[in-house]
Amino acid sequence: MQATAPSRVSFLLPRRFVRSNTAFTVISASFRWLAIAAATATLLGGCGKKGGPPPQQSVEVTVVTAKAQSVPITRELVGRLSATRSADVRARVAGVLQKRLYKEGSTVTAGQAMFQIDPAPLRAALAGAEASLAQAQAAATNAAVTAKRNRELAPGGLVSRAALDDSEAAERSTAAQVLQAKAALETARINLGYATVTSPIAGRSGQQRVTEGALVGQGEATLLTTVEQIDPIYVNFDQPAAEIEQLRRQQTAGTVKLVEGNSARVTVLFQDGTPYPQEGKLDFSDFSVNPTTGALAFRAVVPNPDRRLLPGMYVNLRLTLGELSRAFLVPQAGLQRDAQGPFVRVVGADGKVVQKRVESDLAMGGNWIVTSGLADGDQLIVSNFAKARPGTMVKIAPASAAPAKQ
Repeated sequence: MQATAPSRVSFLLPRRFVRSNTAFTVISASFRWLAIAAATATLLGGCGKKGGPPPQQSVEVTVVTAKAQSVPITRELVGRLSATRSADVRARVAGVLQKRLYKEGSTVTAGQAMFQIDPAPLRAALAGAEASLAQAQAAATNAAVTAKRNRELAPGGLVSRAALDDSEAAERSTAAQVLQAKAALETARINLGYATVTSPIAGRSGQQRVTEGALVGQGEATLLTTVEQIDPIYVNFDQPAAEIEQLRRQQTAGTVKLVEGNSARVTVLFQDGTPYPQEGKLDFSDFSVNPTTGALAFRAVVPNPDRRLLPGMYVNLRLTLGELSRAFLVPQAGLQRDAQGPFVRVVGADGKVVQKRVESDLAMGGNWIVTSGLADGDQLIVSNFAKARPGTMVKIAPASAAPAKQ
């Protein structure tokens, strides 16, 4: 038998490896995996020699510098306007209403005629009172003459003692009748004056309540209209008694200076937030607390020369009670709250964010009033607040740069 020539592979590999085509394939795959693992280890080793992860990128923020100052203590409240004086114009005598003498809604002065009641019956009553007075005076004169004559004749025994006593009694009674007649005459004159109904105060007149031709003043003083004085005007509002007590304790401690007496300033705000140009002052404060609301009733008086403020209106108002001797104004974007209370974030000396707990229960405009927890010179972060977490490196943006969005 002729011997078979050895294959080409047998001359390239050791004899122990030349067993089959399958064995050769496995050996080749093993060499490839070893090569890939070695290359990966080399690459990782090279990266380790160059250092750790890239440095953290800083966050750009806008800051404001904290500065302690005296801050006014203000409260935003809701009040209702009312007239400083309100008077009813009534018919004080019985009669038929003839005409109205004023224009409804106009401004009237004190004593100005507003209505006319038919004066004819009242003039007749006045004439009768004058006649009664004349009759009483005549009777009194006759009684006085008789009494004088009897007193002259009595010493001679020409007039009895009884006749003298009767004449003197008639003299006294007729004199009293004269006084009574004079009083009736004065009453008739007053009633005739009431036929012209006048305004008791100066102010703005209201709507006519009774039309011409109606019988008024019969049994009671009929309401004809009202006059209200609205310059100045009252603003009535309530304030929690607990808050007033807290401010008084702070004043005792020296941290708050309250205004004296009724000198607290009141600014009325329109619905769009625009302040009314005339500033008012506190006029009255109640001494009893409302048991339902736990609040004290207050009243302020506000000048109203243009009559822009009308009774019955509800208005917002800003009450200035005094001032905090040392406080910080922090923009609303620079103060946040969580379960533990309010806090701010400031830029530390190393450029990292530091979180500080503060005390703030009051607001003024667009700022929070911080009473403790800050120091002069603290750089308060007011933009990118969410990204500027404690320990984060930050870069302060120029003052002219627009604040970044949250």
